[in-house]
Order: sequence, then C-alpha cells, then structure tokens
Amino acid sequence: MAEAVNARRSGSHVLRRRSSRGRRPRLDVRPLTPELWPALEDLFGRHGASNGCWCMYWRIGSAYRQRPRAENRADLRSIVQRGPPPGLLAFEGDTAVGWCQVTPRRELRYLDGTTRFGPLDPRPVWSVSCFYVRRGHRQHGVSAALLSAAIRFAREAGAPAVEAYPSRSDPKWYTGFASTFARAGFREVGGRNEERPVMRRDLRPGTTRTSAGRRATRRRSS
Repeated sequence: MAEAVNARRSGSHVLRRRSSRGRRPRLDVRPLTPELWPALEDLFGRHGASNGCWCMYWRIGSAYRQRPRAENRADLRSIVQRGPPPGLLAFEGDTAVGWCQVTPRRELRYLDGTTRFGPLDPRPVWSVSCFYVRRGHRQHGVSAALLSAAIRFAREAGAPAVEAYPSRSDPKWYTGFASTFARAGFREVGGRNEERPVMRRDLRPGTTRTSAGRRATRRRSS
C-alpha cells in the first residue's frame, strides 16, 4: 500500500509504503539525471538488468542481444547525459531499489515501429515501458510507487495519455503486470493477444508554473 506524500524536492516524488511487518520505509522517486547514473549502475549490476539489455529493448529491439553489453550501457548513459531524463529511480535511503522507463513513445523507435503494440492514434502519448526492481525488494509495492510517479511525471510534461504493454502473468518481460496498471486507472485499448494487452490512461495535463504565473500576471494587470 502506497500513500503519496506532498513533497517536491528536486523533482522527486516521495512515497511511504507499509511493509508486511508494519515498517514504513520511505521511497524517494527521482528522475534519472546524470548525477544519479552511478545509482542506476549499482541497481542494474554488472550484467545490466535483463541479461545486458540496459533498457535498450524498446529502442533497438532484439539487436541488443547481438552486441556487447558495454555498448548497450554506453548508449543508455549517452541518453541520460543528453537528457531529458528517460525514466525514474526509486530510492530507499541512498540505495536505488527500482527503475521505471517513462518517455514519449516516439523516442522508443522499435516500439513505435511494431504493429503488435500500436500506435493506436497520432497523439503524442508517453510510454511506461520497463520496470526493474532490486532483489529483496520485489513484491513490496516498488513498481506501484514507480508507476504512480511516472503518471505524475508524464502529466507534468504535458502528455495527453500514457501507455503500457504489460504481461498478465509472466515477469520475464520486465514490463509490469496488467493488474498493477488496472489498479492505477489504466484500461485495455489494444494488443494482439490476451497475454500482452496495450493499456492506456488518459491524462489531464497539469498546470505548469510558467502558465500559472502568466495567468496571475494577467489578473494583477487587469
């Protein structure tokens, strides 16, 4: 069970979750910026999360398997250094315990070119495409906390909707479970088989500080 806490610290989304033993460890979810790269490396380990993928699958497809893991790592690091952040890290204290890739769909070239998962329409939707949770922290609400923060992250960026491509039962896909997305307000909108639906949640873009400031200025001057 995750309870959002109103907090804004360097773009972080702080949540508290209750463990089965009643503890309330704090999850601090932050965008992956260059200074947090070492934390992602520590989370992924020397093998690069899913057997050296380094979260490149939705960008280049199965080609990630045909090249050295170091090349996948270097490509992701280049994306992080170039910005904007390609996803979110969940921390307990100083330790990264979970990762979620959340980006505009158009940035995931392989995904955008596949017919299995759309695209469904021309809107510039965002994608929540991958999760990775550290061993010992799985099945404790980390993915749900990351998804909550990802929805907020996409909304604040002005995304009209956010999509996902989860599995109903198989964790090897690293895309999350359909039940997690359903609880977060996603609905099934497509997919070519029962096991791998396309799920989407429409968003009402949040008000940016810039636009809010403009309206306040107009009210004062009128």
